[in-house]
Amino acid sequence: MFKIRLLPALGLALMAVFTTVHVQADDSPSLRSPEWAQPVGNQFNLHQMTPTLYRSALPDSGAVPTLEKLKIGTVINFLPESDANWLKSSDIKQVQLSYRTNHVDDSDVLAALRAIQQAEANGPVLMHCKHGSDRTGLMAAMYRVVIQGWSKEDALNEMTLGGFGTSNGFKDGVRYMMKADIDKLRIALANGDCSTSAFALCSMKSWLNPAKDDAVEEKTALVITP
Repeated sequence: MFKIRLLPALGLALMAVFTTVHVQADDSPSLRSPEWAQPVGNQFNLHQMTPTLYRSALPDSGAVPTLEKLKIGTVINFLPESDANWLKSSDIKQVQLSYRTNHVDDSDVLAALRAIQQAEANGPVLMHCKHGSDRTGLMAAMYRVVIQGWSKEDALNEMTLGGFGTSNGFKDGVRYMMKADIDKLRIALANGDCSTSAFALCSMKSWLNPAKDDAVEEKTALVITP
């Protein structure tokens, strides 16, 4: 991987905790790594991370032809509002995984990564939030680290300096990433666990009522099939 040591991970974390990151890729285009997500056109902050994974801001019905051209099979939405209105004329599947960066925990990350992996079996995937920078940025960074094996430093550099917009949520995402136990996340993901902790709410629910395990999983990700 071509690496750019723009900011040491610890320095980036401290900067994000005490200040708001206000850096645009346009400010330093020569420093942008070719390994980072690449722009696709110039609408709704659409970028391609891998051959089967895209990220964006909130699309609208005008984006459907573009998504169909890219053969997107599933849209994963991190907002509390459904995509049903703008996707109603499409056969693209919808997965809703609402969360907030200032309340993110391992169960949110595992649900998102598992949803991406499952959806990729049916074709390319688009994940989005409102602006495509904080919620989407954090999950993109966690995908880089947990699934693709990037270092936290490289993933944080892409998240904050990749030209996806600025956000007050960056400091929350950085804070979460710096304390995240990547090995535990990988093991939990491989084992199908809902969290890295047996004392997480989702884990405790399965203790209390094992017969409802499937129902708990269904509520984790709201899947809407057209």
